[in-house]
Amino acid sequence: MRALVTGGGGFLGRYIVEQLVARGDRVRVFSRQRYPELESLGVDSHTGDLQDLPAVSAACQGIDIVFHAAALPGIWGPWKLFHGVNTLGTQHVIDGCKQHGVGRLVFTSSPSVVYDGHDHLGADESLLYATKFHCHYPHSKALAEQAVLAANGQDGLATCALRPHLIWGPRDTQLIPRLIERAKRGQLRRVGDGRNLISMVYVENAARAHLQAADALSLLSPVAGQAYFINEPDPVNLWDWINTLLGRAGMPPVAKSIPAGAATAIGAILEGLHALFGIRSEPRMTRFLASQLSRSHWYRVDKARRDFGFKSAITIEEGLRRLEPELRSVK
Repeated sequence: MRALVTGGGGFLGRYIVEQLVARGDRVRVFSRQRYPELESLGVDSHTGDLQDLPAVSAACQGIDIVFHAAALPGIWGPWKLFHGVNTLGTQHVIDGCKQHGVGRLVFTSSPSVVYDGHDHLGADESLLYATKFHCHYPHSKALAEQAVLAANGQDGLATCALRPHLIWGPRDTQLIPRLIERAKRGQLRRVGDGRNLISMVYVENAARAHLQAADALSLLSPVAGQAYFINEPDPVNLWDWINTLLGRAGMPPVAKSIPAGAATAIGAILEGLHALFGIRSEPRMTRFLASQLSRSHWYRVDKARRDFGFKSAITIEEGLRRLEPELRSVK
């Protein structure tokens, strides 16, 4: 098939591209810059900004399916930017699909669209969207996901949304490098009592889920118009997992801790100071981050198994083995 991957040069997007190429699909990427390593695989490259509707629409021409994985991540920044890239940018992808008769759209969403600051223990897709958000990323993604699902059935377009949770693996440029960097600076603190359980997904398994959902997606399939949690079937203890990563990096486990309430209060103060003085850098702690680090949030994947046969192909131990060289090389 002729596939477009937005954000094809990003962490998850690149694995989606590589898996599509490996099975013989023709692939185009839409991103803010060129990626020669992808072009060397025969990938067609379109550059542009998601906020530029003509550029997005042009990338959709002649395409059978769009994997919309591009997004602005982060827990700090202006609403206008998050809304422009994540919400309006997604609407531009939808419009491009409709204009050029694209039949399928798989949207990379996030479990944070339903995260309400409380423990989620084995939750499923019956969870409602959150009504209050402590940062702009989940809010902008929630609006985007709703737009994608609402577009299902319009102009012959079949859509679905996947919510991969805590993606990890080789070539990560965000989560794991920042974790290791903070640990090396002595800035890493356990937040809360250390007993919270979380879901996670190895990056190649998350990419594979996108292809599986795409292959099952049609206007007449149960996948159409649906959202799915994507993660390993069993949760892990967050702080045991962090200590495992630190150990593979040759570093000691997290030794210091801070109560969840204190971290939340510090986050609120830092957010206020950054907003008051116009500080653009991300606060070391925010209310959202304090909640994510101290609460349990793990999800069931029964629906994805039932509707498109989702199953992890790479075990956690194998994923750690593949990641370990990078863990030890982080400066």
